Amino acid sequence: MDNYQELVSVIALTMGVGWASGINLYAALLVLGLAGATGNVQLPAELTVLQDPLVIFAAGAMYMVEFFADKIPGVDSGWDTLHTFIRIPAGAMLAAGAVGDVTPALEIAAGIMGGTMAGASHLTKASTRALINTSPEPLSNWTASISEDLMVLGGLWAMFNHPLLFLCLMIVFIALVIWLLPKLLRLVARIFRKIGEWLGIVERAPDETLVEEEAALPPPDDSPEPGAKQP
Repeated sequence: MDNYQELVSVIALTMGVGWASGINLYAALLVLGLAGATGNVQLPAELTVLQDPLVIFAAGAMYMVEFFADKIPGVDSGWDTLHTFIRIPAGAMLAAGAVGDVTPALEIAAGIMGGTMAGASHLTKASTRALINTSPEPLSNWTASISEDLMVLGGLWAMFNHPLLFLCLMIVFIALVIWLLPKLLRLVARIFRKIGEWLGIVERAPDETLVEEEAALPPPDDSPEPGAKQP
């Protein structure tokens, strides 16, 4: 039974650190570091470096920067674009460290899982933010940003205290991503195409409705009118 609980906890930690890193990497690092430093959680040996005061300070400082950048329309999308190259590799590294000192194959497998979870949560967040930025008012950005922070905190708490429940929630999250992410990416691509058309960068696509109406029109009658002289 103990081995089963330990296995569930390790899988939850592997998926959880990747998922949280894709949404808010610095919040995840800060929570893990504080939880380990205060003795509330025993981190794997490879992640104990997060308990170092210098790492906690750096994570806290960057979290404060992201806290404000994440609530400014336009800036948040630029921040997400930049962190595509930070969150996903960091999620993979944290997941690899979460399994502890085991075989290299298992560490690589954990890294792949963590990187995939980080990529899925990051792309879902970035796509959603790009759609939210089409609204001129900032309230929706603030609401989304605060909700994401609370979701990361709640998810990490569930990961440590109720790992089996957390794994069930991750399965639901994966199913939602598989269904929702392609739709979000298509909408984002459509928005960028419209922006490109307004700026003259992209050739304006023909109006589908107009094309259908023209196709439905009868062909022109080229027969001569009665009484008209033939050339």
